[in-house]
Amino acid sequence: MNLHNKSHIKYNQKFNQSNSILRKGNYGIKSTSFGRLTERQIIFLKNLIIKSSRKTVKSKKSIKIWSKTILNFNLTKLSSESRMGKGKGSIYALGSFIRPGSILFEFESSLYPQAIYILSKTNKCCNLKLVLIKR
Repeated sequence: MNLHNKSHIKYNQKFNQSNSILRKGNYGIKSTSFGRLTERQIIFLKNLIIKSSRKTVKSKKSIKIWSKTILNFNLTKLSSESRMGKGKGSIYALGSFIRPGSILFEFESSLYPQAIYILSKTNKCCNLKLVLIKR
């Protein structure tokens, strides 16, 4: 899908099984609710995981993180003063629809209590319901 073209197709209707299985890391953060995340929110959550992992380990060594979300649609917006019937609007952000059972992040080289701490931090800052899974 070309990200620079405006389209009314929101996302692929087929369910992708590969996004619900841990591939690389030992622990993963999995969503249990429907929602929408933008590119800025995904970057913020990734940085939050890095910061919270450094607080638990208390060293400069950080964990390996893999993001499994794919930005699959464009968010468009008209200006607030425009009238009806003036078109679709310009693209202001990229985003992705999150389904229940899809894994958002995978991470490695951390202990189970550290993974629980990371999950509690991300739950507070995300509008989705999240669950920790392990291999």
